[in-house]
Amino acid sequence: MAAFVTFLNETFLGVALPRIMEDLNIPASTGQWLNTSYLLTMALVIPLTGYFQQRYSARRIYLVAMSLFTVGTVIGGLAPSFLVLVLARVVQASGGALIFPLLMTTIMTMVPESHRGKVMGNISIAISVAPALGPPISGLILNVFNWRWLFWLIVPIALLTSVFGFLRMGKSEPQQKPTIDALSVVLSAFAFGGLIYGLSGIGDQARGTALISPYGPLAVGVVAMVWLVLRQIKLGPRDQALLNMGPFRSRNFSVSVSLMVFLNMALFGVGILTPIYTQQVLGISPLVTGLMLLPGGLLMGLLGPVTGNLYDKFGARKIIIPAAIVVSITCWYMITFDHQTTLWQVLACNIVLYGALGFMFPPLFTDSMASVEPALYPHASAIIGSFQQVAGAAGTALFVTTLTVVSIAGANAGLSTSSAYMDGIHWAFVAGAVISVLVIGLAFLLTGKSSKTQLV
Repeated sequence: MAAFVTFLNETFLGVALPRIMEDLNIPASTGQWLNTSYLLTMALVIPLTGYFQQRYSARRIYLVAMSLFTVGTVIGGLAPSFLVLVLARVVQASGGALIFPLLMTTIMTMVPESHRGKVMGNISIAISVAPALGPPISGLILNVFNWRWLFWLIVPIALLTSVFGFLRMGKSEPQQKPTIDALSVVLSAFAFGGLIYGLSGIGDQARGTALISPYGPLAVGVVAMVWLVLRQIKLGPRDQALLNMGPFRSRNFSVSVSLMVFLNMALFGVGILTPIYTQQVLGISPLVTGLMLLPGGLLMGLLGPVTGNLYDKFGARKIIIPAAIVVSITCWYMITFDHQTTLWQVLACNIVLYGALGFMFPPLFTDSMASVEPALYPHASAIIGSFQQVAGAAGTALFVTTLTVVSIAGANAGLSTSSAYMDGIHWAFVAGAVISVLVIGLAFLLTGKSSKTQLV
């Protein structure tokens, strides 16, 4: 429930942004900070979760996480100004960032190996369905209430989840009390913050709306990331690493994380491109577009239990390879989209694509975690969460920049707005299709059965 409500919150405000801009009298460039601040906070907090899980009990982390999320939600409902609203998103994200890594570690620690796929599949319902439900539920609420109710309706759910966790979760304290390396914390902030901010700003730079050039923060992020990784490798043998790089010694972990990076790039990219295509090229209304995207997201989540059971029987490789091929075929078909494409074709592609992804993510989550030593579970879950954030920003940057650059070139060449958008969308879909080929190649690198002894 905690994962569901925090993941739902990630996509809840997108539909409401025009209303918020009008009510608080802010331009679009300022309004985007509601999403940017959330992403940046997630990027800064998630790398710290490995240390937190080693230092504090799951119960204490859970209560702090849900308390922060609840307080942030209340601040959002009361926010008298845009700055306070951004503060609310930061506080929300500070709590939400702790939930996913904690959830992954808890599953691996408490669930027997023979049932992990099934349980992870059930959990994927919350992880996958919640973001898909965000926009349509938000749209329905906004048809009746103002945007503040997007916060107020979440408050009782967050409170009930917090109280239930307080009453039901065990109080056992971890045996380890690691010290934190201050320089690693600073490097982590610059590395993940710089990468997320820089990648998020590349699309704005292409549109000419960036407040500052994204390439400076991006360069800082790359340098800090290299320094951070080298320092973690050095500190790992002393058990002083903020993010222990030990999980990458497992071949399946390295391949699974790489697959999740490329899949998240494609997922975020297609999620951005499809609404632009249906509205700007096909002339479909935002409401119809939101309803069209809903079945794919629901299917992706509801397939989780099925995929989990298959993983427990056959392992990851036999599931992921055919699913990766279906993803690639669908992505290559999407490059044929044009002005004559019907809404039903777009709907069918979306359902097939998200259905195939539903066969990939639960096994990848389970296999990546199962391939590392139990002592490294907190670090592995933090690495997965951190890389997902960077991958989402990278996918958004790649697709939006391709779309923007090509469409501007088309407009300058005398094409109509619709035709220029179509050119940009076509080449952005081509980028996604190329990524899907890389996904197939990586899928074949997975071993048949996850093992902690399969080292690179």
